[in-house]
Amino acid sequence: MTAARFDVLAIGNAIVDVIARVDDAFLEREGYAKGSMRLIDPARADELYARMGPGREISGGSAANTLAGIAAFGHRCAFIGQVADDQMGAVFAHDIRAMGIAFDVPARDPEPPTGRCLVLVAPDGERTMNTSLGAAHYLPEAAAEPALVESALYLYIEGYMWDPPEPRRAILRAIAAARAANRKVALALSAIFLMDMYRADFLKLIRDGLIDILFCNEDELLALIEASDLDTAIEALAGLVPLLVVTRSEQGALAVKNGRRTSVPAERVAQVVDTTGAGDLFAAGFLAGQVQGRSIEHSLRMGAIAAAEVISHYGARPEAELKALVAHKLG
Repeated sequence: MTAARFDVLAIGNAIVDVIARVDDAFLEREGYAKGSMRLIDPARADELYARMGPGREISGGSAANTLAGIAAFGHRCAFIGQVADDQMGAVFAHDIRAMGIAFDVPARDPEPPTGRCLVLVAPDGERTMNTSLGAAHYLPEAAAEPALVESALYLYIEGYMWDPPEPRRAILRAIAAARAANRKVALALSAIFLMDMYRADFLKLIRDGLIDILFCNEDELLALIEASDLDTAIEALAGLVPLLVVTRSEQGALAVKNGRRTSVPAERVAQVVDTTGAGDLFAAGFLAGQVQGRSIEHSLRMGAIAAAEVISHYGARPEAELKALVAHKLG
């Protein structure tokens, strides 16, 4: 077995977020339901970008955001994702490497362009996301190099990456390598709309014993199981996945391991500025706790602290010192 060089290796969309404040009337004119997420093509992205006003460009992507948080806790991370040879691709590559995260997938031709997510932030902090995946959809299977996968203690998979066929093959190759090396595999369900499209696929991964940790929010869990209440959904999954982690927004979060449920409240935030990346950073805090050998409760609280930090400012990457925050709150 290859010696562990990394604590967490993630496969995800390489995306640059373009974040702008809008009012509710703007969302109504564009026909968007506040808080929704939709995929758009590059042409539609150009049209919306022209109308949305001044924006801030911040590297994003769900799994990449999670790695940014884990790296901020001082852990060794690597990322597998695809950018194009363009300005946005250079921005993404620079940002992720500047955090000490290994990223060696070569950029591909400029068309289609590097993925971007146009994030419309309403006055209450709720974000409406419009994602043009571009080059991220063309991550080759070869990028999931078995030796790289074996070198990480945890493999973290972004559910969004299951949609396009090429990245799906990369994911399956990575899971096979992780299982052969006795590494842990974590899956984030990512979005409700994926449950409608790939419910059977995700459930098969779980029932086949390929997933060690499942991350989801309450709505995603209900959609996956097609249940109407949380307890029913938890009961249906608790015996299938070794560790189930469920975020519940202002109601906090819970985890179920070996039939035991552990819950923690949400961390208080003076003002919710932008909810982008809350789930991503929760996963970062929780996984960092697990890498450190912390208890489930401690790991949940680390996740809650990281999520609270990221929703207190624009963008889905931490700006405060997460290690210091956790040390202050948890000792």
